[in-house]
This record gives sequence, structure tokens and C-alpha cells, in this order.
Amino acid sequence: MSPEQFANAVLVWFDRHGRHDLPWQDKKTAYFTWLSEIMLQQTQVTTVIPYFERFREQFPTVEDLAAADQDEVLHLWTGLGYYARARNLHKTARIVSHDYGGQFPQNVEELEQLPGIGRSTAGAILSISTGKRAAILDGNVKRVLARYYAIDGWPGTTENIKQLWRYAEQNTPHERVADYTQAMMDMGATLCTRSKPACLLCPLQTGCQAHQQGRENQLPEPRPKKVIPVKQTMMLLIRNEQGQILLRQRPPSGIWGGLWSLPETSDLRDAAEETGLPVDPDSASPLAPVRHTFSHFHLDITPVQIALLKGDQEHERSKDLTNRVMEQPATLWYNLHQPQKVGLAAPVKKLLGKLKS
Repeated sequence: MSPEQFANAVLVWFDRHGRHDLPWQDKKTAYFTWLSEIMLQQTQVTTVIPYFERFREQFPTVEDLAAADQDEVLHLWTGLGYYARARNLHKTARIVSHDYGGQFPQNVEELEQLPGIGRSTAGAILSISTGKRAAILDGNVKRVLARYYAIDGWPGTTENIKQLWRYAEQNTPHERVADYTQAMMDMGATLCTRSKPACLLCPLQTGCQAHQQGRENQLPEPRPKKVIPVKQTMMLLIRNEQGQILLRQRPPSGIWGGLWSLPETSDLRDAAEETGLPVDPDSASPLAPVRHTFSHFHLDITPVQIALLKGDQEHERSKDLTNRVMEQPATLWYNLHQPQKVGLAAPVKKLLGKLKS
């Protein structure tokens, strides 16, 4: 197929079978397109829809999002994962609101300069919201093109990425670019899936080299496997006299950046020194461990219920802690029954939910 035939086949399929009723398709503004594209990074549409709807209701404009506190943004994002996306979302909203008068840049190069927006996301924002010609290359499109052109190796290599971008650029039409962009994402998500691709329903099957070679289940090749290390930590469940749980805000960057989590220790004997809290290691009562998996390591978490020391001197320190923590911006007592609207690390949210029930 020529590039024109390729695009036409994709668009004919989209008119009949594409997704036309997604919530961010109601108003194809740059703001809603950007919001949905950031949420859809490494996340399925069905998971994203309720989050998008909550964000749209809470922050109907980019200015509303820019004016929000980061805690409010992270709270709404809780459970969606990859929290750097939420932090960058907030940063970009403020830049667009303050530096661009609430209007997103109108070219790929400027869009790419905003936090959290890469070349493909910039292309999606521009093509869907304005109809300007801009190519995309998200995970779904990589899979379609890698199969269509029978590209050997993992698509994430530098050489393959360059080759895939060339194909993405040459096949992007000059007309109906917004529909074509959505169509390519839809095809990858619903037809050209990772396993059991529906080749007989695909509008590109006659030109697909992987299908002709009987290699559609072998391409694209998976990323070379790496041994994922396992790390361990203990999360301390410390209650005050009102039954509230002590939380601390994590540093703005790194794992769970800016989210609220439980105090951690690697050894209960060092807990008081590591946390700066007058905890009593003899009172420790471990709960069932849980595993949380990140992209590059497993984290085995042992929740430990532990009391503050109750000796005369330590009792005074405990009371002082109770009085002081509310004054410290990075520490709070979390009310299980009337929870504060703050962003929580996913395993912490689950753990607190179990304590409430």
C-alpha cells in the first residue's frame, strides 16, 4: 500500500468501527486532549475514563488546574500510578496558564518543551485538537507499524524508533488528521493487540508483512528481560489517642514524590533514630506483608503496628509529638473515617482502607 492507501484504509475502518464516544471526544480542546493523553500513557482507556471525568468536573479549565494545590491534584490521581505524570500535569498547567495565557502552544516543538510532553504526546495534542498534521508514535501505533513493516527486534531500540518515526510521518495524511490519529490508537488497542491480534478484521492485513509471513504473534519482539531486584521496607502504623494514623509527605521527586505515606524503617531497632519518633520497638506487631511492583523493582512492605513510648519522659515527648505534627507541613494525623483530601501512595491507600474496615 502507498501512504495514501494506508491512511485511507485506516480512516474507512475508523468511520465504521472506531471509538467515537470517549469522554474527551465531546470537546476536542487542547486542554482535554492533553489531559486524556497524559492519563493514557501506560494506562488502559477503561481505567482512565473515571479519572478523566473527575478531573474534568473538578478542573474544567487549565486555569482551574493551575490554581489547585498539588495535594488536591495528587489526591484525584491516587490509584492511577506513575505519579510523576500528575506532578508534571500540575507544572504544565501552571506554565500554560501563566506563560501562555491559558492557550497551549500551536506547534510540536513548543509543546515538547512542557513537562511530561514528549514528541508523540505533542503530536496527539496538536492533531486531535487543531487538525494540524502531526504524527504520533505511542505504544499502540508502534505495534501496528512494527507488524505492518515486519520490523525485527524490540521497537524501543534507537534504530527502530527512528525507523518507526519515519513510517509514522510518511503515513500521516494531510486531511482528517484528528480522525487518523484516533484511528491508529484505536486499531492498536482493539485489533492489533499484543496477543491474539484480530488480523481478519484489520483494514491493513493485505499489506501487513508480519501477517503475510505468519509472524504476527512474534512481532513486535518484547523488551529484553532484566532481573527485577526486590527491596524491603517496614511501614509503621502509629496511632494517636484519637485513633488517627501518622503520615509523612515524601520528597517532591523520586518514588511516590509529593505523596503521603507511612513512616518507614529498615530495622525496628533503629526505628526511633531513623524516623525521629519515640517509638517502642517492643510493642511492634507485624501485619501480613504486601508486595508493590514498580517498573524497575519489587517492594516488599511489612506493615507494623507500633506504639509510642509511654515512660515519663517519653510520654511527654509523645504528647509533644502529637501537638507538633499538625504544625509541620510534611506531617499529619490521618483520620480514617473523615480522610483528608491528600494524595496517597497506592499501597498506603489500600492499607488504610483495611484499617478502616
